[in-house]
Amino acid sequence: MKAKCGNCGAEYVLKDAEIAQHTKVQFRCTKCGKTSIVNVKLKPDATIVMSPLPSFARTGADFGGSGIGMPDAELAMPEGVTASVSVIDGPDKGLVRKIEKATVILGRQGADVSLNDPEVSRSHCLLEVKETYVNLKDMDSTNGTFFDDERVRAAMLQDGGEFRIGSSVIRVNFGRKA
Repeated sequence: MKAKCGNCGAEYVLKDAEIAQHTKVQFRCTKCGKTSIVNVKLKPDATIVMSPLPSFARTGADFGGSGIGMPDAELAMPEGVTASVSVIDGPDKGLVRKIEKATVILGRQGADVSLNDPEVSRSHCLLEVKETYVNLKDMDSTNGTFFDDERVRAAMLQDGGEFRIGSSVIRVNFGRKA
């Protein structure tokens, strides 16, 4: 990036490493000795990453074109597995619900796990309990499902895995019965 001394107008080339993600950079002019502060305009990241969904997210009939199948009501909870969800932040902070069937829907009123979060869709996301992990699937929600601060359509959660829907952060607790 090119910058000019605010006092004498001398031009300088600032290296990307010097700028990093700063919005302002301060430098001393070698000609006049004065210190200048330059505002940095960061270019938006134009990177687009497109990759196919994992196979577990491409099964069954569509939910409104999302490509994610409806939950199979006949799936049985894996034998010897225990699971629960805990709301660790948001309007329902402190809420804990045991998962007693293989598929549960999280959403507002009427969902298997009901949240009082106005940013959550009626049927926001689906959890599928498997032998060694829990599948998280977005159900074509308006505000999205976020895992590791990225909007996702599907993710595999281990014990203690956290995700966000609306303004609610939810932790999945998963394990085997002793």
